[in-house]
Amino acid sequence: MKDWWQVNFPQGRQSLTITDAKGYPVQIAYGEKGIGKPLILLHGLGSWSYNWRNSIEPLSKYFRVICFDAKGYGFSEKPLSRREQSGHQVIELERIIQALCDEPAVIVAESLGALVALALAEKNAQLIGRLVVINAPIFAERLPHWAMGLLAQAPLELVHTVDSLRLAYLLAPLVREIVAIERRKVLFDPSILTQEDVYWITYPFIELPGTLVKVAEELQIAVREIENSQAKKPNMLSNIQSNLGAIECPTLILWGEQDSWFPASHGEKLHQHLPNSILQILPNCYHDASTGSFKVVNAAILKFLQDTNF
Repeated sequence: MKDWWQVNFPQGRQSLTITDAKGYPVQIAYGEKGIGKPLILLHGLGSWSYNWRNSIEPLSKYFRVICFDAKGYGFSEKPLSRREQSGHQVIELERIIQALCDEPAVIVAESLGALVALALAEKNAQLIGRLVVINAPIFAERLPHWAMGLLAQAPLELVHTVDSLRLAYLLAPLVREIVAIERRKVLFDPSILTQEDVYWITYPFIELPGTLVKVAEELQIAVREIENSQAKKPNMLSNIQSNLGAIECPTLILWGEQDSWFPASHGEKLHQHLPNSILQILPNCYHDASTGSFKVVNAAILKFLQDTNF
């Protein structure tokens, strides 16, 4: 199998060192293609830059497209000796943008990445010229998938043991089959998911130790955020919800009409809270819009940026 980064980016996979939320240096994997104003593609939980495979080339004809793997995901560093804190992704996204961009960027973000992007737009609006959020878990009431629940409940020491024993590597065919079954459930047309897709989606979990631990850790943070929100205790999720009205940059909200993880009514609610937003419901689309509806998504992004003179 050809190296995905080499195939999709002229300089292949590059590495950037930032200071993470706890003050430690951490290596971030990224790739870029095209020239012009910066456009950053931000993946969701448990994913990596590969999820944007169908958007890199079309968008790079008009923008300098940057894909990066968030800390702990994909090919980026996975610091296992320290625990993460709620909101660390927002701080790290801010530092990545500051390191790679010398002007406000377009942020196109899906799922958890969209939640992080909304938080950054509230915190440091100067970094973001335009915002596109897709199926954001902004009003999440629970983890949307049973496997997420299992990982969130498992002791991290146990997950670390499973990871360090390389069980995913030893059981690679089974892991790929299970992932293929579950990923097809978030696609309106399951047949579009190829064997190559499954290979690369699962690659970090099978080949890069530490991936499973960091995803489990993020899920546990997500559970605490949701529980604290429901219990009216201090939490980042409620803070983001309360400050949506402060986001002034033009924002496009894209939402899968048949998203069973976070329903389209959440998109309508988000639109009502964002004063300078446009809502577009994606027909025949489940949660994985960047894969299942990439042509419509790409066209919507380009039209939005053209209409808002970016």
